[in-house]
Amino acid sequence: MDPSRQAADAGGMTSSLTPTPGILRSWWPLAKHYVEMVIAMFAGMFLFGMLRATAGLTVEFADRPGTSYVLMATDMSIGMAAWMRFRRHTWASTLEMCAAMYIPAVLLPLVWADLMSPMAFMVTAHVVMMVAMLVVLVRRRHEMHCS
Repeated sequence: MDPSRQAADAGGMTSSLTPTPGILRSWWPLAKHYVEMVIAMFAGMFLFGMLRATAGLTVEFADRPGTSYVLMATDMSIGMAAWMRFRRHTWASTLEMCAAMYIPAVLLPLVWADLMSPMAFMVTAHVVMMVAMLVVLVRRRHEMHCS
């Protein structure tokens, strides 16, 4: 028997904590898709943010953090939705992923009530957004048919 396996068995554990190649291979499409979504988000934020700025349709984050956040979430959602539809994901999964961008907006009343600073909101919103995306990805992992 493998010495590391014997040590694990001796401690009462019957399996190693090291992931097997099969497990890593089965989660690779999910991880790849997550990275693709983050890239698409940033591309949308950059491209549509620039277009809005050129058209004079931006608001300063310091003046209106809620409006600024919703515009940014919309820019990111458009980029993500375009990429997901290009990759032939269903409308349901695409819209669910886009909805994840807006979940942090529930925290905006804390900013308006001066219980959270705008910068703390933005940092928290991005963390919540990334977790919400991961929840959608895990929930719909059976749809990861991309290559």
